[in-house]
Amino acid sequence: MRIAQKLKLIRGAAYNASRVTSTRPPRTALPIVVAPLAAIAGFVLMQVGSAIVARPLGFRPTLLVAEALLALPSVAALLVSGVGLRRGLGLIPLPARSLVLSVAFGAALWGLSLGLFELQHSLWRPPAWFLEHFQAVHKLLRPQGPFDALVSFLAIALVPAACEELVFRGAVLSALLGLGATAAVIGSSMLFSAIHLQASSSGELSFYQLPFTFVVGIGLALLRLRTGSLVPAILAHATVNGITFATAPFAGALDGPLPDPRPLFGATLLLGGLLGSGLFFRLLRNSLTPQRMGL
Repeated sequence: MRIAQKLKLIRGAAYNASRVTSTRPPRTALPIVVAPLAAIAGFVLMQVGSAIVARPLGFRPTLLVAEALLALPSVAALLVSGVGLRRGLGLIPLPARSLVLSVAFGAALWGLSLGLFELQHSLWRPPAWFLEHFQAVHKLLRPQGPFDALVSFLAIALVPAACEELVFRGAVLSALLGLGATAAVIGSSMLFSAIHLQASSSGELSFYQLPFTFVVGIGLALLRLRTGSLVPAILAHATVNGITFATAPFAGALDGPLPDPRPLFGATLLLGGLLGSGLFFRLLRNSLTPQRMGL
């Protein structure tokens, strides 16, 4: 009898242990070290892959392939680790009101970043090749018709927004929240700005885009945390890219040198963008419980 009782106790303890293990909450983010490494691997893959496919595919398809390669390691890490895409990225639908406010937030963030660019231009002139590169990219994307315009918008605005948000405000930000919200916002924004380093044909690096891409990254990270969903950050990012693409020809940025520094114009844009993004940010609400946020 004693042996039978001991076996019964052992079976009971094993059953209770299995219940505890099975009710353990699922992982909602990648490990803190893994997510940044996946982002770095994606950046390397993006550079190598785009160099390989640029000649046979052409410019716009290469942009699409490059962005997909950037996201590939982060998606693979989320799937292999068992986090899953919905939990790990916060792919949660929101009401239409929140989506409209997210687009408005993106427009205000564009004004803020352009104002910062104008002020930066007053103090720090970009290298000549930086402007030439910007002009060449936008001339290659200049649409020749409605379908062409749609393809260009996908290549320069929507697909980059989706893929970059997946990596930086999805995988990286969620993982770094283990270090605290401030560290997560700053760390993910630093990585985001780092992928916007540009190099000339001679190998000269330009850090000119880093300040305003860092600020944009902070705004998008705060939006992600505010709403609990990655969707608003994707919409806001696509809005920033789309307005830049649409207004570049009308701003005279595609022909000739940059205009003389306009610090007053830049300060006005910066202040207006800051006020607008702050207003839309306050109007957005996080109606998601911590269990649904994926954070």
